[in-house]
Amino acid sequence: MRTTTLDPMSLNDVTDLENAPFILEGEGDSAIKIYFETEKNRDEYLEMEIHGAGDLSGLKQIFDDMADNPNTGSIN
Repeated sequence: MRTTTLDPMSLNDVTDLENAPFILEGEGDSAIKIYFETEKNRDEYLEMEIHGAGDLSGLKQIFDDMADNPNTGSIN
């Protein structure tokens, strides 16, 4: 397991690991333990919408249109 003491919300280094709130993301060797300065920061982190979790129908349409475009992959 990897550990990070950099609070992803404040970008400050957490030094009091004994009392700091944390979460575990993932499992096994690829898991990461993320420490937070405050419970508020942890809660805000947990409430953030995961990238790609929303309604992506518009983005899907763009990819579908590009897949049908004869110039796909062209820089011109």
